Amino acid sequence: MHTLFTRALVAVGLMTAAATSAHAIDIERVTSPGGIEAWLVSDNTVPVVAVDVAFKGAGASQDPEGAAGRASLMASLLEEGAGDLDSAAFQQALRDSAVRLGFSVSRDHLYGNMRALSASVERGFDLLSLAIREPRFEEEAIERIRAKTVASLRREEQDPDAVAARLWSATAFPDHPYGASRDGTVETVGALTRDDLVAARDAAVGRDNLVISVVGDIDAERLGPLLDSAFGDLPQSADVTPVADVAPVTGETARATLQTPQTAIRFGMQGLAREDPDFIPAVVMNHILGGGAFSSWLFEEVRDKRGLAYSVYSFIFPLDHSSIFGGGTATANETAEEALSVILAQIGRMAEEGPSEEELTAAKAYLTGSYALRFNSSSSISRQLLGIQVEDLGIEYVDVRNGLIDAVTLEDVRRVAGRILGAGEPTVAIVGAPQG
Repeated sequence: MHTLFTRALVAVGLMTAAATSAHAIDIERVTSPGGIEAWLVSDNTVPVVAVDVAFKGAGASQDPEGAAGRASLMASLLEEGAGDLDSAAFQQALRDSAVRLGFSVSRDHLYGNMRALSASVERGFDLLSLAIREPRFEEEAIERIRAKTVASLRREEQDPDAVAARLWSATAFPDHPYGASRDGTVETVGALTRDDLVAARDAAVGRDNLVISVVGDIDAERLGPLLDSAFGDLPQSADVTPVADVAPVTGETARATLQTPQTAIRFGMQGLAREDPDFIPAVVMNHILGGGAFSSWLFEEVRDKRGLAYSVYSFIFPLDHSSIFGGGTATANETAEEALSVILAQIGRMAEEGPSEEELTAAKAYLTGSYALRFNSSSSISRQLLGIQVEDLGIEYVDVRNGLIDAVTLEDVRRVAGRILGAGEPTVAIVGAPQG
């Protein structure tokens, strides 16, 4: 029965992808009788409903000093029993209702999602609400998920890319929550108690930091009462701790030795806040430099011309209290210094020269043409709408985003390249057994 449901859900997902790509997205702002707001895209093409929620400001940056991984472990335990249902009973209830739940944290936010057939959506909202409002945090579940987490952390200790990512964050954000590991360490996760997890959940959730997106076979009339029944009893306000704004440290090089065939390299420096007027030009600039996969400068210089790495990339990553322009690669130990030198040279070239008009035109065509691919299923639409709400971009953003990309000029890209890449040297983390 479970296998048949899985196959049916895959088939429904494929149909949903085909259906949603055929028409424009009509986003409706729904306010429940109790005053809870959600963004809704109603589509009865297939009988599926996707729900995504976020509690803003309740992510890993809320972990107290010495308790890294607290928010992540808490999120992993939300569906391990809630209310009168222990872990086994809760999982059985999900299977019986053909409902899927998931929870996770980013640096800044706590996320949840629910997927259900429309016939089971009421039960899906019930189970989502129960997991958020009344998690049991039973000792058996805590120890089981803790053991799984610790095993993953021990594997990461031998993964040069994971070690490099942690080393970069610790070097760029010393004495700040962004410098700690989101998932914690073997030691910090091992020391967490049930009281820690209860405190993390109690502080994280409130109506004032909740955003919701719903997509699929449901209308506003049916959704409104479900919002109240699921979230109406949450505390009016979350109790998140203020986090200081911070700029990443630049110009540092941190190294760690790991006996592996390849060296992992991470680099990064100050980026731009999401609300900065130059953010969209920065996205275009980054696509040309290292975000464009097979078409970027970094790919051409590091992989195509020199064969130094299989993959090399860069990104713009805005956080609530900082922003990063960063990237990375992995290369043979003996070519690590050469690869890093090539990357830094391309960053300097972008800062000083900028791209050509032809490169700008190609980048804008790709970024506008590929945007629709982010909205090819109920689940992907719901995730996109949630992200737009979390970043406070406005309900009209889906309609105006491509126009913002198209309006970017060569002068804009060169200006923002100078702002970001000309402001100093990136901080670099190098992990492996590099030679030279």
